[in-house]
Parts: sequence; structure tokens; C-alpha cells
Amino acid sequence: MHIGLIGGIGPAATEFYYRNLVKAHQLSGDTTQLELTICHAQARDLIRNIQAGAVDEQVKIFEGLAKRLSAAGADALAVTSIAGHFCISELERVSPIPIIDALSGLERELIERGYTKVGVLGNKVVMETRLFNSFRETEVIVPPGENLANVHEAYMSIALSGAVSEEQRNTIFQAGAGMCADQGAQAIVLAGTDLFVAFDGYECGFKVVDSALVHIEAIHLASLQ
Repeated sequence: MHIGLIGGIGPAATEFYYRNLVKAHQLSGDTTQLELTICHAQARDLIRNIQAGAVDEQVKIFEGLAKRLSAAGADALAVTSIAGHFCISELERVSPIPIIDALSGLERELIERGYTKVGVLGNKVVMETRLFNSFRETEVIVPPGENLANVHEAYMSIALSGAVSEEQRNTIFQAGAGMCADQGAQAIVLAGTDLFVAFDGYECGFKVVDSALVHIEAIHLASLQ
């Protein structure tokens, strides 16, 4: 199956998806060629539309990119951003090709791992809506008080720059550890693809489920069909 990715939100996240999809395809031993096309969406447009609750505006942008991916031969598409899923159900209604959704597969993964209560790290909207209220069987908690705003600020800086400072990493790690120690989270969901920049190669002290890797596995399995 030819896969289309809506990327660019942000660039580090797109590279993470691309690199890990190629790796998954190589490790699978499948002899077919990976067919993959990427369209670029602007991070600033997504941020503006999320903050304004402008679902229709973002859907128009994604719909145009979905049509381009379809014209390029893609059989299905995925949005390489959990934040971008704030309008995913509306996009599904107008997309010319099926969408490989990150959120439905994420809850299945949590259930399979035995997690019934998880914390979430990402941007403000993703945290405040508890992953857009998409979970049905899993309790989702968020950093309390000003910690939520601090995580949001750190995450947005990472997403836009593709780099992380030690102060930003500490802010994110402390928020995750606090949700586990003080609020009873069994694991922390990384609900921002760019968070891998902070976590890669570092011991955070708590269990982590990377939503991007779960999504990438679903995309990879679809690509083999």
C-alpha cells in the first residue's frame, strides 16, 4: 500500500516518522518496496487553528494536502502530529483516501499493556482535552496547575526548533514523574511527536508510551497490505 504522510508539523516529527517507517520496513523482511509520499503542512497554521478552535480552517488545509497525496497515488494517509488530530474526524469525512488514525490504536495499545490510568504530555490543547476525549476505557490525567503551562511552553519550543535545552527536558521529566508519584499514573503517554527529542537516549525514571511509535507501527502494518 502506498502511504501518504502529512508532515511538517514539525519537521523533527516528520523525520522521526520517516526514519522509523523505513526502519520498520527493513526489519520486517518484506521484499516489497516501501511506497511513501510526504506533503508539507505549516506548523504555524496548525498552532493558530488549534488555539482558535478553527476546525474548518485546518480541515481545508489538510483536505488540500490529502487530495495531493491521493493524486500522487497514495492509498491511505496519516497525520504526523497528535495535535493535528484535533480535527481528524472532520477530515475523515472529506478525505479522498482513508486515514490511519493515531488515537484509536493508542488506546488499544494501552489496554494491551494493562494501563488503566495514564498521564499525558504534549501541547496545551492535547493535555487539556485529554487527547481530545478520544479514550473510552482509560483514565487520562494531566500535569496540575502551572506545570501544564510549563510543559506546553517547553514542548512548543521543542516542536518549532527541533532541539531541547536541559531546562526544558527537566521541566518535562519532572511533570511526568509527578503524575506518576503524586497522581497515580501507571505510565506517561508522549502525546507530542517531537518529545522524542527530549527522551531519546535519556532515562526519565518512569514508564513511557510514545504515541508516535504506536502510530508508526500501525502505518507500517497498513503499508504491507
